[in-house]
Formats: sequence, C-alpha cells, structure tokens
Amino acid sequence: MAKRKPIHALELGGTLFVPASHKNLDAILSGRKYPELRSVVIDFEDGLTSTDQPKALSNLGKPLDKLQESKLLRFIRPRSPQMLKTLLRHKSINRLDGFILPKFGLYNAGEYLTLIDGHSFMPSIEGEELFDTQKLQQLRDLLLPHQERIICIRFGAQDMLRQLRLRQAGSIYDMLAPAQVIGNLIATFKSHGFEVSAPVFPDFSDTEGFQKEISYELHNGFISKTIIHPGQIEPLNVLYRVTEQELQEAKALLSQQDGVVNLEGKMGETNTQSPWAKQILERYKLFNVV
Repeated sequence: MAKRKPIHALELGGTLFVPASHKNLDAILSGRKYPELRSVVIDFEDGLTSTDQPKALSNLGKPLDKLQESKLLRFIRPRSPQMLKTLLRHKSINRLDGFILPKFGLYNAGEYLTLIDGHSFMPSIEGEELFDTQKLQQLRDLLLPHQERIICIRFGAQDMLRQLRLRQAGSIYDMLAPAQVIGNLIATFKSHGFEVSAPVFPDFSDTEGFQKEISYELHNGFISKTIIHPGQIEPLNVLYRVTEQELQEAKALLSQQDGVVNLEGKMGETNTQSPWAKQILERYKLFNVV
C-alpha cells in the first residue's frame, strides 16, 4: 500500500474499538460491515481477556494480509510495548494506518517512542500523570519532537474514574474531579498544537445523552471520539456536520488578512478566531453541512 499523507484527527470521526477476537473482524476492517464508519481499532487490551490474547494474536495474520486501501482508517491497540514489538515484525503491518499506545506514561514513553519510529500513533494517557500537572507537561514535552506523527492524544476516562474510585453516571463532564482533570489535560496539550480525542460515552442506549455530550465536546475543542457500539456511528457523523451559520462565519473570518468582521451583530476577530474558522472548514469538507 502506498504511503499516505499525515492523518488529521478530524478524519477519525468516531473511532470504534473492536476486540481482536471479534467474529466479524474481516468484514469490519474491509468497511463492508459499517460503511459509514471512519476509523476502527483492533483492540488487544481492554477488549480481550488475558487468556484470549495469544489466540487473537495468532489469528490476526490473515485479516492483515487481506487489507486493501480504504477510506476506513485502521489501527491496532497492543497490550504492551512487548506486544507492539511482536506486531511490528508482521510482514503486513504497514497496511495499517497506525497504533494506539495504551497506558502511555513516563515509565514506558522511551520504549514506546523507540519502537514506534516511522509510524503514525496516538498515545493514550491512563495513569498517575493524569492527576499531576508537572508529569503531564513532561509527557507533552517528550511527545513534541514526534508531533508530526501523532494524530491525537487519547486518555482513559474509565481508568481515571478507577483511580478516583468513582463510577460514571451520565456525562463525565458533570463530575467535579474528572472534569477538572480533563480540562487540565486539554489545556496542556492543545496549547502546544496537539489535538485531543474525547472519551467513551458508556451508555450506548442513551442517544440523547450521547448527542448532548458530542455537542459539548465540539464546543470545548475535542476532535474525534471513542465509540463502543455501532449505533453511535451515525449520530456522531450527523453532529460533526457544521451549520450554515458556522460555515458562513468561518468563510467571513478567513476572507481578510486581519481586523474585525461583523458576524451578524457579533464581533469576529480574524487573528484570534481563524484557528476555529479553519477547523470549521475542515469539518465541512469531511462531514458536510447540516
């Protein structure tokens, strides 16, 4: 497969996590099973028990060998740096679009970054660094030299809750301590040019709550979202469309070099709001307009 251009986080849309042992893995990876899905992760970590992993690892060869170029972005989440090392030796591994590095922390960052050289990846921060601003900044600084290959920063919301001895009910942003931790993480990384992916909404029966959470995340600068059920694919794709008003305001902001634009009675400063406007145009290209 030809080497592709760098992946923008917006291209991920909703990222569906699928256990590596899934019976329909071939159909999912080919795009036949969920044609509207934009990105998928073959999961060797939380989606598998420890006893299932060796069989799933040995069974991965055929699906990898059959992968063809597709609009669907496909990633693997190995269980550890040791498993990543094994996967990188597979003859068809470059057919994938990259990797998620689980439990990425100060204790294993060096090993992960040495192994992953040349591949696109997404670090997933799940440990004590989430609660320590200084350690989080150290992780960010370790990642800065690799920024071109980092699609986005991910974090483990359920791991965070475990460490806080909490259980999610409704939106995680309505919980005091988790919301503060997440706000600190997004400020630490987005201020240095990284994109940050939004976490799982675990109640896949609550469509209204899922939609409200996505709207909140877009307003607060998250790009892409982990999804755990195929029923979440289409609602996310719809909500990632831009409104006609957003589109026209973005075009107006980018139509002149500097100064202030009248946006239907609101002030639009070109210098400060152009990053938002560029992202609106990218969303429009990928997801269209409402």
